[in-house]
Amino acid sequence: MVSWKSHPLEIAYHIFGWIAFISWSISFYPQVILNYRRKSVVGLNFNFLVLNLTKHSTYLIYNASLFFSHAVQRQYRNKYGHGEIIPVAANDVAFSIHAVLLTAITLFQVFIYERGDQKISKTCIALTSVAWVSAVVCFFIALPHHSWLWLVSVFSVIQVVMTAIKYVPQAYMNFKRKSTQGWSIGNILLDLLGGLMNYAQMSMQSLDQGSWVNFYGNIGKTLISLLSISFDLLFMCQHYLLYPSKIEKVSIKIDLANTAPSQPSENV
Repeated sequence: MVSWKSHPLEIAYHIFGWIAFISWSISFYPQVILNYRRKSVVGLNFNFLVLNLTKHSTYLIYNASLFFSHAVQRQYRNKYGHGEIIPVAANDVAFSIHAVLLTAITLFQVFIYERGDQKISKTCIALTSVAWVSAVVCFFIALPHHSWLWLVSVFSVIQVVMTAIKYVPQAYMNFKRKSTQGWSIGNILLDLLGGLMNYAQMSMQSLDQGSWVNFYGNIGKTLISLLSISFDLLFMCQHYLLYPSKIEKVSIKIDLANTAPSQPSENV
């Protein structure tokens, strides 16, 4: 086992990691709660959910393999150096498990609540099918030579591609509707915090080891945080600047009306 050189940096690494886990994990609940309260999933893009489930499932396979498999860890150190710490922590595995579970629950809500005329698109089904078929093909390619690190890297690539694609349907849907109603901004704010804490965690390891290998050695984690933060900022712009809630506008008008001085009535 490779040990940390600085105990304070190791502590900070774990703190940032678990803050990221908490933020990312809690980020799933505002949408689930919103769906439950409204008894409706209108405004939530179903393609986003399907792509998100594929993304988190492949990310779980990647994290669990790199965290638990000695064979994968050995191949990682043979490639990047025996002095390198494995760039997947317990909080990464815990988050992936939780993410798959909560995404599945949200998908279940699609089938039991009012959803309007929205359906999962054929394009989404095709993209998801290609992703999983590619994973199966790569498994059989890796099997003869036990190229497990390459195989888990394939899953990492898939989850990065799914991350890049999954936000597009929701962003376009918000643009088309000129509204973000029915879709929770709470999960975006928490997702942004999780992405920032993820980078902070990775930076602690790099500072301790005097190397940036964990950034490019775990390029999937690096890229998903970058993509998530970028789309989070886009969604915040849509929600707060471009398409502010009509309910909020109405409530502001009502408050102004209530606070306006009343005109004295004329006696007849």
